[in-house]
Amino acid sequence: MTRERIVAKPRLLVPQTAGFVYCPGCHEPLVAKAIAEVLDELEMGDSAVGVFDIGCSSFLLGILDIDSVLGPHGRPPDMATAIKHIYPNNVVFTVQGDGGLLSIGADPLMGALARAEKITIIMINNAVYGTTGGQMAPTSLAGQKTTTTPGGRDVSKHGFPVHAAEMIATFKGTAYSVRCAVNNPYNYGQTRECLKTAFAKQMRGVGLSFVEVLSACPSNWHLSPADALRWIEEGLMLEFPLGEFKNVDKIE
Repeated sequence: MTRERIVAKPRLLVPQTAGFVYCPGCHEPLVAKAIAEVLDELEMGDSAVGVFDIGCSSFLLGILDIDSVLGPHGRPPDMATAIKHIYPNNVVFTVQGDGGLLSIGADPLMGALARAEKITIIMINNAVYGTTGGQMAPTSLAGQKTTTTPGGRDVSKHGFPVHAAEMIATFKGTAYSVRCAVNNPYNYGQTRECLKTAFAKQMRGVGLSFVEVLSACPSNWHLSPADALRWIEEGLMLEFPLGEFKNVDKIE
């Protein structure tokens, strides 16, 4: 009997023999799985370089079987820029949290955008600082309770949540800016397509590509994994709608 394998673990995912490091219900491993599948499908695994930030995304360093480095907090766009200039034929991407990219990493982000660096930035948006205890992040929703806003985020004091995909789309050097999610099979499939497009823009030298992924953080949201899925649809997606905000093949 001839058997055809329909589904399997992505080749570029490393088995976690020492134990799984992510909290139950966390979506970061799904983002890693999507990246691994896309790189494998595009046959870019041997030429990919991942630059990971301090925080929850740093654990992906040991999950993805690609060349990778761990950057200082907020500085992966700078490191990715240097790597891309040295190895222009490699696909170079960062994986960062919303806090690491939009707060401490805002300066490197703005520089990369202004220069239209041919890199891909992947931002995982869970609306809190995950690793350090669930503090308010630039993307925390109005009224959202965190460890630093126990009464809820007050926009009159703390400002409004940052809409990264929309903001990044306004930069002339941006070739692609999109927001997606992995909370159900359909959205996971769409995220894979977004990553394919982002990497393709980079390899064609169009400009910077940006992929924001809405991600569950049940531990810091103080929700069960199932309730966290519902809050993505009833909370995060209302503030941060999914979709493409820029998709161009030439920057003029």
